[in-house]
Amino acid sequence: MLTTTLEFRTDDLATLGVIPAGFFDGYEEVELLETLRLERGWRLQLLRIKRRGPLRSTAELERESRRIRKMYGLTSFEVVERRPRTREWVLLVRQRNPEQLAKLLSLAGGRIAPTAPFRIDAERVVASFRGEARPLRRVLERLRKDGLPFRVLRSSQRPYPAPEASEEVTPRQRAVLVRAWVLGYYSVPRRITLTRLSRLTGQSSPALGKMLRRAEGHLVARFLAREAGVIVPDSDAENAPPAGEG
Repeated sequence: MLTTTLEFRTDDLATLGVIPAGFFDGYEEVELLETLRLERGWRLQLLRIKRRGPLRSTAELERESRRIRKMYGLTSFEVVERRPRTREWVLLVRQRNPEQLAKLLSLAGGRIAPTAPFRIDAERVVASFRGEARPLRRVLERLRKDGLPFRVLRSSQRPYPAPEASEEVTPRQRAVLVRAWVLGYYSVPRRITLTRLSRLTGQSSPALGKMLRRAEGHLVARFLAREAGVIVPDSDAENAPPAGEG
């Protein structure tokens, strides 16, 4: 797998329609927290957006939802979190892809995906992608052919090291843990409830809570075993009789 981080000029991407013209008149920065779904015609993403001025209330934002959707090409958006102190929103956004982005996604064949870091401000875009080397190179060649200026900040073929505990955490559990972390479920104080988090994962609160506890249990068990030499029993045998019995 290849991970590549690129730098673009914001104005160049605005010209192509990838970034709405005039967006940064009212906003300072956009950070992509997670891409939940990426199709040729649309994308579903969690975004952190920082305003230049005071943060409007959630009610005001919802009253203007029709205008906002039309202005930024959104199919829908939902306020996940409001952070008045830092003038930030965390939004769940479903957005139509501009033509240029749709072409690149088609060229990649679904074998690359955005990853951190991915930040946009009024001057520059730092965009990272992870995927198979061949489709990534095809995308870079198309960008050069189309005359879009960019700079490669980093490119590495080394896979991201997975923690030892990942052997016990399923890909589905890992995805839920990442989303819970990004949205502040593990913050102190907690910034999102289990009920709200369950809505964003498409699962019931009891099912999500059980999945998180299982994943957390595996991580804690591996940590204790590694750091303190603790012998960790199999979680499936928690109801087994004590040693020496049965």
